[in-house]
Amino acid sequence: MEMDDVHRRSILHPGPVIWPCILDDRDCDFEFMLDAAIVGYEATIIVGETFDRTHYGFYHNTATAGVFGATAAFWPFPDEEQDAQLTGDNLQRLVSALGLAGTMSSGLWQLRHEVGDTKQWHIARAVKTGLDASVVAFKGIKGPRFILEGPQGLYAATCNAPKPMAFLDQWRIHEVSFKPWGACRHAHPAIDAALELKEKIGSLEGAIQVETYSDAITFCDRLNPETANDAKFSIQHSVAVVAERGVPQLADFEPEAIAALADARSRVTVSEASHITALYPEHYGARVTCGRESVELLNTLGDPERPLAKDGIIDKAKALISWGGLPEKEADRAVDLALHGDDSAAIHKMLENWLS
Repeated sequence: MEMDDVHRRSILHPGPVIWPCILDDRDCDFEFMLDAAIVGYEATIIVGETFDRTHYGFYHNTATAGVFGATAAFWPFPDEEQDAQLTGDNLQRLVSALGLAGTMSSGLWQLRHEVGDTKQWHIARAVKTGLDASVVAFKGIKGPRFILEGPQGLYAATCNAPKPMAFLDQWRIHEVSFKPWGACRHAHPAIDAALELKEKIGSLEGAIQVETYSDAITFCDRLNPETANDAKFSIQHSVAVVAERGVPQLADFEPEAIAALADARSRVTVSEASHITALYPEHYGARVTCGRESVELLNTLGDPERPLAKDGIIDKAKALISWGGLPEKEADRAVDLALHGDDSAAIHKMLENWLS
C-alpha cells in the first residue's frame, strides 16, 4: 500500500523487513520482541547509510541493507539455552550470521520498469535470508567477516564511494518517519506543500508547478499512470488528488481515481530545484506554485521534525486494517494490543485469526 515507514539518509523502509521478523511465530515475551525490533532497525539503517548514490541507482536499499537488519532481529533465539550477551562464541556466531546474510544481499531496481510484485518479493527474501543466516550460524556455519569492506565485498561490487559507518548516541529508530498517505515517500513533499498551498489560497486552479529533488523526479515523474502502483509513484497524480479532492485517501490511487483525475494531472508540471536536491537525503523537500503563490517545505509531515500525531498514526492503522477487509472491532483490537498490551502471544493469535 506504499504506507511503510522510511529513514531518509539511508533511503530505505526498515519496517516492512523488521516487523515480519519480530512477528514471526516465536515464543518470546513482549519486551524481547521490542528490543529485537530496535536492534533490527539499527542494523538495517546503519548499513543502509553507508551506501552511495551508485548503489541506490541500481539497488533497492531496503532489500540490500534489509538482510542485515533481519539477521539482527532474529538473533538471539529466546527459546535456546544460551548466553544472550554478545561476547565470545556468541559474538562470533552473530558476525558469521551477518556475513552469510551479506553474501546474499540483492534487489535490483529493474522492478520500477515493469508491472509486478518484485518489490514485495525483495522484502520476503530479506526476511527469509535473515532467518536462514541466523539459524545456520547458530549451528556453527561460518560466514565472511569482511562482507562489507572486503576486496570482493558488497561495497566493492555496488558502490563507488561508500560512506563511513557512524555510531550515534541514540537508536536510529528515533529517526524513522511515518507516511501519512498511500504514495511513494518521494511524492509526499509535493503532497504536503500542495495541501498547505491549497489551505493558504483556497483552491488550486490552473497550472501547478512542482519543484523538488532529483530522486523524486527519477522515481515519481509520471504524468499518465496506468495502474494503482503507477499512481502511487506519480507526483502529478498525487498533486492532482490534492487539487481536486483534498487530503489523499487510499482509494485516490486506484483505477477510478486515475481515470477521473486525468485533466487535473495535465495541469501539473514537475522540475528539479537544485537547492532542494542539495539538502537530500537529509531532507525531502518540495516547492509547489499555483498562480503567484507558492509554498516550500524542506521537511515532510511524518518526519521527526514534523511528527505525525498519535491520533494520525492510529487513524492510519485503522484505515489499512479496514482496507484489508477486516471489521472495525479488529482495528480497535490491534491498536489496543500495540499501544496498551504486553502480550506477544495475543498479537500472534490476532494475526493468525486475520490470516485464516
